[in-house]
Amino acid sequence: MYGVNSNLSGNWKRRTELVDYCVRVVDQSLKEKRSVVEDGTQDSATKRKMQGHIFEEQVKLLPFLSVAPIAASASRLPSIFSQNRPEYNFNAVKVPVQLGVMSRCPDALLCENVFDDVLQKVSNKIDISMVYVARLDPQEEVFGVRCMHGPEECAGNVQQLCVAKYESAAWWEFVQCQNYEGRNEIGNPDLALRCANTVGIDWEKSRAGTCAGLDGSGKGSEGVALMKESIKLGQKLGIEKSCTILINGNEVCVHDGTWKNCENGHGVNDFVRQINEAYDRLNAA
Repeated sequence: MYGVNSNLSGNWKRRTELVDYCVRVVDQSLKEKRSVVEDGTQDSATKRKMQGHIFEEQVKLLPFLSVAPIAASASRLPSIFSQNRPEYNFNAVKVPVQLGVMSRCPDALLCENVFDDVLQKVSNKIDISMVYVARLDPQEEVFGVRCMHGPEECAGNVQQLCVAKYESAAWWEFVQCQNYEGRNEIGNPDLALRCANTVGIDWEKSRAGTCAGLDGSGKGSEGVALMKESIKLGQKLGIEKSCTILINGNEVCVHDGTWKNCENGHGVNDFVRQINEAYDRLNAA
């Protein structure tokens, strides 16, 4: 019996030391990342990406917190989880937000620009995704899909879907990078590869590259299948125009040359308000 208790005590001690070590490592990493966020010379995209990395590193410690005695011994944990972070409720239900888009559509780029600002205010409350608008066409040899702005748009759709699936932390910045170069460049293989590098994706090693095509062409079989699934989802949701905005499954606004059917407003604060209201309803006690 003594031997068993001795072993248990030794195991607890080693686990406690492991927690302390993990806390020290993550704490140092967080300090470095926070210095980037607080650096006034950094652009907003870099700061948002770094804030995402900060959150990811905080989450790494959660498995250890389930063991109360060890958590209690790691006295530095409260400081890590209380500095420079959004208010995250790990048990909360996030609001699904879907943007019905075409990757080369000017209306889509406008919506995505608006939601770039929305995300800065409620990124911790939403699960945002894009649903692509196009027409399935078995006669189209490369994609089996007809995209309104040509096959390059189909390629852009595929590139974005593959990054969303396999590099979700960098997905939004990848899309913004493509948009920044102008809609007529979206789908260009060289741009896809440059934007992947810009947001920290190793295209050749990432499954996103395999999905979309290692050459950046957007013709990878998995990516094309993802686009077809997305188109079918859009049809099921009744999305016909790019850009159509759905919050919690409800169409709240459309931009098709101009804003339409936006009963509750179409500004950044209007969408933030609607998201907050949906979030409160979903998480009502």
